[in-house]
Amino acid sequence: MPIINTAYATAATITITTDSLASSATAGRESTVVDNTANLYLDALVTFKIVYPNSAPANHKGIYVFAYAYDGTDYTYPCAGTGDAAVTLDDITTTAYQLPQIGFIPAVQNKTLKSRPFSVASAFGGVLPSKWGIVVLNYSGQTLSTGNTCRFVGITTTVN
Repeated sequence: MPIINTAYATAATITITTDSLASSATAGRESTVVDNTANLYLDALVTFKIVYPNSAPANHKGIYVFAYAYDGTDYTYPCAGTGDAAVTLDDITTTAYQLPQIGFIPAVQNKTLKSRPFSVASAFGGVLPSKWGIVVLNYSGQTLSTGNTCRFVGITTTVN
């Protein structure tokens, strides 16, 4: 009888510029699209390294991480899928999120934090879209420092 095992791809960088990202309830950053049509990953686990400055957190004291997808015609509103770019969200303090939230990274003064892995497939009913990306909204009350990174590990299965 075959045995099905989980397999993990090598970590890959997601292109998203979060260095010096200002705190805002509406102004975020959209990543470059990740094309899953060749790899056919079942899920992608996204992780961040965030460098917080030496100033006290305020507002919601952290970073919201959202996912967006491509349905074959359009990208999830308000994303354009055009690459690493600014994106304007509806005010998260007064409006329901229009993108599925996959994570939150708490702000800690003068620390470099490495996030836990966030599942992208979980945002889409357990299925990783053919093309997807992330949106970061810094609402920590701080402008992020430099040296931030974002990566993902694709998940597949193997049969032995």
